[in-house]
Formats: sequence, C-alpha cells, structure tokens
Amino acid sequence: MSEAPVRVLVTDDHPVVRDGIRGMLEAEPGLEVVGEAADGARAVELARALEPDVVLMDLRMPGTGGVAAIRELTGSGLPLRVLVLTTYTTDSDVGPAIEAGATGYLLKDAHPDELVRAVRMAARGETVLSPAVATRLVGRVREPVAALSERESEILRLIAEGSTNREAAARLFISEATVKTHVLHIYAKLDVNDRAAAVAAGFRRGLLRSGEE
Repeated sequence: MSEAPVRVLVTDDHPVVRDGIRGMLEAEPGLEVVGEAADGARAVELARALEPDVVLMDLRMPGTGGVAAIRELTGSGLPLRVLVLTTYTTDSDVGPAIEAGATGYLLKDAHPDELVRAVRMAARGETVLSPAVATRLVGRVREPVAALSERESEILRLIAEGSTNREAAARLFISEATVKTHVLHIYAKLDVNDRAAAVAAGFRRGLLRSGEE
C-alpha cells in the first residue's frame, strides 16, 4: 500500500513565488500542494479547512504576518508543522518565528532539492534550519547579548509606553540628542532596526514585562 502524500499549504504574498513553489513541489513524488494563501490570516483559515501536513510560511506579508499565523497555527491543535520560507535572517525575524513554534526556517535562495528535503523532514517533525540561520543561532548562544545600561533600559521602557524621543527627554531631564544616541545603542545591542522591533526584542529577552506596556 502506497504511503499517503505529504500535503502542503503554500503561504506567500507574491503569486509568482507561490506558482514557482507549487511547480517545484508537485514535480516530486509524494508531495501534494493542497492550497495557497497570500497572508497569515488566510493561511490559518485554509489550514483549518484543508488540514495540510506542512504549511510553508513567508514572514513579512500585508495584513497578518507570518509570526502571528505561526503562533495561531501551532496553538490550534491541528496536526501540522510550519516551515518558514523567507529571505530574512535577522534576529528580529528568526527568533520570534522559532519561538512561535516553527519547525524549521529556510531561505528562498535554497536549492529546490533542499526545499523538498526540508518539507519531508518537517512533515516527520524534524527541525530544519538553513545553514545561515543555524550559524546565526549558534553565534547568538556563544556570544551573550550586550547588557543595556540603566539609562538605556529606562528609555526602552519609555519607548514601550509609546513615548517619542522628545517626550523621553523631558521625562528624564536630558537632551533629545542624548535620547537619540541611547536609542541607537539600544538598536545595536538588540540587533534591531526600529522601535517596534526593539520593544518586541525587549519583551522576548525579559528586559520588559507586560505591565510596562
């Protein structure tokens, strides 16, 4: 008796990318693309209806993003695995996706054979990480994150409360230019590029608590 095919749901906001992935996977025996979604909310909806074995998930999409969808899918009780397929390798992308429950993290420049192998591994519940992501994660473990200074921690808390640089300066009785310098140091230490990512990293790393929102 032949083994049932691995059922795959492809999630990406670019139709051309979805078409390419579909063609790549359906050319392989034992793989079946059962649906396509252009955003995270649609992926969750289709996953409930189609019950795929593996959901291929892009991260940055209009509307509901990949991390939110991963969190909802992995908490849904559905017997599926989520495999991230994206172009981004920053800590602010990799960490939240894996913490949300992704089984693996692959980059879009992966060789077709690597993608096929990753889908099969994910269906078996095996962790799949692209070499670039694995190297980054190992590096983060070996190199502890630089600690924020007391002033930087104060400013991060004010950012989490929604304060602008000018408002933070007034609260702390320092110049706005000094606040901007501290903010840049916070970004560098947390490996992020904007205020929202800094706040997310702050909560993720225990530098902020929910009562400080």
